[in-house]
Amino acid sequence: MIKEEDRATDQTPSGRRFSTYRILSGMRIRKKLIVLHTAFSLGLGTILLIAIRPAMSKVIYGAEIDLGQRVLSILLEEEAAIGEIRVPEQIQAECRVLTGPDATLGISDQILFQARREPRAAIPAPADEFAAGVICWLEHRDRFLLVRARSDRARDAIQLVYLLVITTLLVGYGLVAAALELFVLPQHVYRPISAMLQADQAVAEGDRKREIIPDSEIPADELGSIMRSRNEAIHALRTHEHELADALDRLEQTAADLHKKNHLLETARKNLEGADRLASLGMMSAGIAHELNTPLAVVKGLVEKLNRDRELSDTEVALLVRVVGRLETLSEGLLDFARVRPPLNEHADLVELIREAVTLVKIDRKHAAGEVQVAVNSYADSIDVVCDPDRLVQVFVNLVRNAVDALVESEAQAPQVTIHVEHETRESMPWLAIRVIDNGPGIDVELIDRLFEPFVSTRLDAQGTGLGLAVAHGIIREHGGLLTATNRSSSETSGAVFEVLLPQERPESV
Repeated sequence: MIKEEDRATDQTPSGRRFSTYRILSGMRIRKKLIVLHTAFSLGLGTILLIAIRPAMSKVIYGAEIDLGQRVLSILLEEEAAIGEIRVPEQIQAECRVLTGPDATLGISDQILFQARREPRAAIPAPADEFAAGVICWLEHRDRFLLVRARSDRARDAIQLVYLLVITTLLVGYGLVAAALELFVLPQHVYRPISAMLQADQAVAEGDRKREIIPDSEIPADELGSIMRSRNEAIHALRTHEHELADALDRLEQTAADLHKKNHLLETARKNLEGADRLASLGMMSAGIAHELNTPLAVVKGLVEKLNRDRELSDTEVALLVRVVGRLETLSEGLLDFARVRPPLNEHADLVELIREAVTLVKIDRKHAAGEVQVAVNSYADSIDVVCDPDRLVQVFVNLVRNAVDALVESEAQAPQVTIHVEHETRESMPWLAIRVIDNGPGIDVELIDRLFEPFVSTRLDAQGTGLGLAVAHGIIREHGGLLTATNRSSSETSGAVFEVLLPQERPESV
């Protein structure tokens, strides 16, 4: 059985191998019409000839039967007169006379039975390759007599009829073809198609004046509907183009306005940055003045006493030395904050740098070395990083020292500082996370948002300048990393957490 899909495929133009679509698709309209009209005329002529053939054959059959009956009458008259059957010479060329057994060849039993029932009557006999005829039963001779008479006149007349029919068809085909080619097709087919082609060519060339087909060229038939639909599509397309052009103009105007606004915003941002810098400079100047006033007041008082008394006590000399050292510490902190030294790029062991920072804090804070326990936990014994080793040590010294000082000042129970070094992947990039965790009182919530600003400190005494965390934040940022500060989230344990994130592969541009 043929599948439904195959049957459906065969019904499509691409599925029929020898379809009219494939035959006519490569022809122009004129050739298509000629082929279709010729095929129609040939088909019509064939049908007509087939339709009239039975009638023509019946005419020939009737004429030959009539002629056979006349010949049979003549033969019977001759047989009655002379006692025998003799065919006249003038009809021998057109007739065949058979008697005896040969007369029944090719004749059905029904006709022979009818002839026996009607002796000497002319019974029509079917035609053979020569002609039709009649048969009769000669009772006194006990035999059949078959006469076949060929009517050439009737056959010639039928041939003439066929010729006239064919001639009529050809003449009709010629008249129809001439009428189509001279009156119908040029005006109603070729001209509209030519007008559409010229209009399409104008569209391709961008000629707006000729792209619309004039109404005078549009007929009132299906081609006219196609042409009107095309004109409407062109009008709609041009309308959309104008709307799009207007939209683009508005977009360009909006973009220009947006550009101006962005320029104004950028200018305002720069002005705000300048104002912010001035405010920061003012805060920094106030902090520097606050930090310097007390030591300078001491120095001034001691210098005035030295100028007046010409001598200082040992206690006063020691105080002057400490005050000058304090001023020197402030100066170094300001230089570090300004980052006047360019960072280095060297391979170093991160775990070793952290342990070195812990050792320096223990040396600097000898009184707290026995009170606070400092532990380093790392996922590896050695971690290679590209950095500025001295500056990273400075960062970890600041973080560990701040934690130790906070624990000592708060007199925390079982004070402990833990440094965790872990490997993390964030946004498909490898990072090193160093967390300095203590169990002290934590960071004041009012300071946590501006903890890395300069001169923000809870210990404005000899041990705190307010620049340590700001310097540390700048160093970590120079290394492409991030420094954050939070309080421990556990409700049972207090303390601060400082997290340093460093890229495991440091970018060259940093």
